[in-house]
Amino acid sequence: MRAELVINWENYEEHLDEAAFLWSQWERSLVAPDYVLAETLSDEERLLARLDALRLGGAPVATRLLVPALESDEAERVAAAAHLLLTEDVPAGGGEAVRAALETAAPPVLAALGRALELLEPRALPDWVLALLDHQEPHLRALSLGVLCAHGMDPGPGLAHLLRHEHPQVLAAALRASGRLRLRPDPEVLPRALASPAPEVRDAAIETGLLQGQHAAWAACQKAVMERAPRLRLPALLLALGGDVRDLEHVRGLLTLPEHLPDALWALGFSGRVSGAEACLDWLETEAVAPLAAEAFCAITGLRLEGPFVATSTEPPDAEEGGLDEDLSLKPERALPLPQPGAVAAWWSENRKHFQPVRRYLYGSPFTAEALREALWEAPMRRRHALALELTLRSRGTWWPPTRAFSTRQFAALRALPETFGRAFAEGPLA
Repeated sequence: MRAELVINWENYEEHLDEAAFLWSQWERSLVAPDYVLAETLSDEERLLARLDALRLGGAPVATRLLVPALESDEAERVAAAAHLLLTEDVPAGGGEAVRAALETAAPPVLAALGRALELLEPRALPDWVLALLDHQEPHLRALSLGVLCAHGMDPGPGLAHLLRHEHPQVLAAALRASGRLRLRPDPEVLPRALASPAPEVRDAAIETGLLQGQHAAWAACQKAVMERAPRLRLPALLLALGGDVRDLEHVRGLLTLPEHLPDALWALGFSGRVSGAEACLDWLETEAVAPLAAEAFCAITGLRLEGPFVATSTEPPDAEEGGLDEDLSLKPERALPLPQPGAVAAWWSENRKHFQPVRRYLYGSPFTAEALREALWEAPMRRRHALALELTLRSRGTWWPPTRAFSTRQFAALRALPETFGRAFAEGPLA
């Protein structure tokens, strides 16, 4: 009897529907403000169970359900199907179907296919990922670089050419790959990229330069914030993470500009400074950004925003107030609770005496390597990515906590974290 006659297709269709839904849930949990790492395991285990169930269907399920799913406009459905088709134990041909889907994928679907590739075990990565570096389509070149970078794999000699590519997305991806591999671009590459008008290129160049301890990269970061350049989320964050009192003043100066206000509040929460916490207090009564301000304040002081510190209103902030609709439409931020300004201010009035203005704090404790390691285990998921970036930069790329990977890789990396770190963001090139 043919296999198709004994397969319960309704069950497999349900597995695929559930896998797509759970893929979306798991991805959201990675940036959630109300999840910690251990709490993501339930979503991940349920997702992997559905993927395993689909994998048991073998070639018939791959042909009838997974390959057609690559044509869906639902990114999470595409990602789940692609991830299965790329695993080693799925019949041959699945990888080529994914490769073909890349050619016509719209940007959201292309990003989903990239995520499916990033989450593979390195041994399962198909050879054609490297071959995409020679593709005429810039977005596919950038995807290839991003996937290889996520796996810490060397793109080969072609990287030098891509570091001069005219397309911003390709150049930014090439710069990040260079930084991940701790390779030094030709001397003229980094200064040109640091001066780029494209924010994605500027940011990638800053990260790459800081991984080498380059003063020019830190100066470019400072310049971007002082000149109020477009898209300052990363430069403002870096100044808050690694800057001095003057740098933090420049970040606080962004609070007066509506287009930069959310990024400034986000950055101040990582500064760990009393002055940053008090700057956030001033925005607790501005409902459109009050949740962001409270989140940042709590990240410094350790206050738990619950009980009397949460406003009784359950309505989400007005996304259009203050012209901040684009920023506050992000789902992770919209899940933040609305604070009770008076209660938070009263708590601070009582507890401020426990904090020294010259020290840096992380959730109410003095900032140390131990506190940072603990936060990577226990901090809300959406904040772990910035904390991991700080560790990566201060270790000059020795440590790359994979905060967007499956838990097996995350746990292994976290258990291997260093006991100490102390390098400034810019202390000169490494020897």
